[in-house]
Amino acid sequence: MTDLRLGFAAAPNERTTPLLDGSVRPEGIELIGTRSDPSETFWRQLRFQEFAVSEMSLSSYLIAKHKGMDMMAIPVFPSRRFPYTQLYTHVDARIDKPGDLAGKRIGIGEYQQTAAVWTRATLQHDFGVSQYDVHWYMERTPELSHGGATGFVPPERISFQRIPPEKSLATMLLAHEIDAAPFHRALRAAKNVIDRSTQLRGNGDLSKVRPLFADATAEGARFYRAHGYVPASHTVIIRGDVYREHPWVAFNLYTAFVRAKELAQARLAESIPSALVFGREYLARTRELLGDDPFPYGVKGNAKMLKDLIDHSVEQGLTPRALAIDELFAPSTLDL
Repeated sequence: MTDLRLGFAAAPNERTTPLLDGSVRPEGIELIGTRSDPSETFWRQLRFQEFAVSEMSLSSYLIAKHKGMDMMAIPVFPSRRFPYTQLYTHVDARIDKPGDLAGKRIGIGEYQQTAAVWTRATLQHDFGVSQYDVHWYMERTPELSHGGATGFVPPERISFQRIPPEKSLATMLLAHEIDAAPFHRALRAAKNVIDRSTQLRGNGDLSKVRPLFADATAEGARFYRAHGYVPASHTVIIRGDVYREHPWVAFNLYTAFVRAKELAQARLAESIPSALVFGREYLARTRELLGDDPFPYGVKGNAKMLKDLIDHSVEQGLTPRALAIDELFAPSTLDL
């Protein structure tokens, strides 16, 4: 019997690459892999439904489900981080601690992206900075954003501005036209400021930009102790027409993702680049702070994290009601 051929789009990392390159194959399925940046993948899938299976923004998935978009997720979460710890500030803004962000201008890639949801929620619930007490500046244009595909409208009472297309989070932070932004990713994404001499000459002084958290590892460990998880940003979805015709693919894909993650964990120590001189020590520190598996899959091991994200989405005006977890994930995966 011929395997079912399905297009699959995801960002390559140690947990997804085995499925992208075929070294791990779901039973009965041949995945035709496309490696792409998450923001591009989500935009293509939300707007054009190009792929049978794809990585997907968790926040945009919640919104898409409310909008009636035809897709079904499996409880696989290939991307996790503490996004608010990636905020950088301009020194002239005089921001020494998270509470000082009240009244400031914060740049984000996209308002509805999961990283922004987690950032707003953490600032509000952990540091007392309400989403209504800051000014939000969004970089992506309606044409190239997730929100452009899902009909995003800024929530009521939110101070919201769009960054002009000729500017970026990086250039605006360097010029102190905003006070804080996730600078490293913004810097990589802004092609007009990649050259450091150009940054220094025409766009501001890099010495004027510093991280909000001097020790992001310690802050991430604090969050993990307080909440019990590393926030997930992405899940994996199956296009609705594929899922309805072949509902068995959900369980088979899930088990393949689990195998790929187990393979990555087994290879992790030996795959540390030699240039990371203290890589093994960092790995030991990560395991000490976050346990042996900071990337748990399945509904049961992620119930609190999912409930928190669902509640944050409603609280922030992105979704009108709290979806139940069994509305989000394929029935065959709910007990995993």
